[in-house]
Amino acid sequence: MVLQGCSHSASKPPATAPSADSSALSAGQGGLGAAPSGSASPTANAPCAIFPADNVWHADVSKLPVNRDSAAWVASIGAAAHAHPDFGSGLIDGAPFGIPVTAVPAGQAKVKVTFSYAGESDPGPYPIPKNARIEGGANADGDRHVILQDTAACKAYELFDAHPNADGSWKAGSGAVYDLRGNALRKAGWTSADAAGLPILPGLPRADEAAAGKVDHAIRFTAPKTRKSYIWPARHAASDATDASLPPMGARFRLKASVDISKYPPQARAIAQALKTYGAILADNGSPWYFSGTQDDRWNNGQLDALKSLKGSDFEAVDSSSLMLDPNSARCRP
Repeated sequence: MVLQGCSHSASKPPATAPSADSSALSAGQGGLGAAPSGSASPTANAPCAIFPADNVWHADVSKLPVNRDSAAWVASIGAAAHAHPDFGSGLIDGAPFGIPVTAVPAGQAKVKVTFSYAGESDPGPYPIPKNARIEGGANADGDRHVILQDTAACKAYELFDAHPNADGSWKAGSGAVYDLRGNALRKAGWTSADAAGLPILPGLPRADEAAAGKVDHAIRFTAPKTRKSYIWPARHAASDATDASLPPMGARFRLKASVDISKYPPQARAIAQALKTYGAILADNGSPWYFSGTQDDRWNNGQLDALKSLKGSDFEAVDSSSLMLDPNSARCRP
């Protein structure tokens, strides 16, 4: 049986860098590259892709075998629970929703960051602009992720529970730095800005991708209870439970091929197709089947609401072990 492996169709960067000033792009209300009208998108014009095409986030899992624990894992998350796009445009309860990505301008000065979990965090300084956006807004009391994309250096800087200090420095629960040109994973057992020790940026569907009709990567999602275990490419567990019916961090699911998405509006259809082709990776504890995406005013919430018709029973866990070439690398078998 031929198993489908890593995609080599990930969007390739153009030869030139963006012409628009990236600090201006990050200042807008939208998500990654959500610029004022007429400005270039740092995603569309970035000099580097978000990880290579042979990275596990870009792996086509549509023909992988179903994991033997699929039924139990789906039941533990909620077979009858409806999917929820945890991102969009505008405000919910007075706060923006989705995970914002701040574009870092070339030459951005770096600032000191102190960590509660310093032993598992990449040390600073980090290039955090003054206008860096925080998940949920400046007064949020949730995860408060700060995601920075430095397209000039081709790096991503990610912070969890990030708070600015009056002197310009920051404090955070944890932090991780990723070379977007490589496939390195974090040290085994290390957290990141996410519970599973995974990067957040590659798992966020973006409005410009959906507009182009092609989301070419897996999507980050959460489950109410997870096991005290993790599987490749995750690096960290966040639970004390040992029940085998609970999914481990890093478990990969896909939307079943039999689910009809043909009548979904364009943005929802692009995401649903990604869930069929690339699947979703369990990255944190949270509400059942909550899928992350960028905070971006270009999302159409009415279109995204179509995804709420999906239920847990529409998904199945896949056995992605055949993709692994090296347990310490995100590069996967072609």
